[in-house]
Amino acid sequence: MKKWLYGILCVVMVAVAALVLICATSGDDVMTKKNGVYIVNTTKLGADVQGYNGPTPLNIYIKGDKIEKIEALPNDETPRFFEMVKTGLLKKWNGMTVKQAASANVDAVTGATYSSNAVKENVRLGVNYYQKHKK
Repeated sequence: MKKWLYGILCVVMVAVAALVLICATSGDDVMTKKNGVYIVNTTKLGADVQGYNGPTPLNIYIKGDKIEKIEALPNDETPRFFEMVKTGLLKKWNGMTVKQAASANVDAVTGATYSSNAVKENVRLGVNYYQKHKK
């Protein structure tokens, strides 16, 4: 009888350990937090937002409800034109509060309008996600 009880106890302990492990690793794959900085990845949020050649995902770094920086993630945009977006557009949100960034009317980069509009939409989606999900 004791062996039977010991066996059940072992199974229960393994099940509890597995549940704890699953809960600990099932994080948010859109927003993470490192050293007080939230990082919003728009890969999934903006999957349907199209630039000239496809999605233009971003990482948006937010600290104290202000945008620290925005970096472009790998995409299929024409490198020559997307470089103009990276240098002429991404820094425009730096220092803005997330509330300001959500409604900012930032001008597109001439010659890269589709890419610019996709980036602007990704920023809007990212800061709105942050506002709804920050802890």
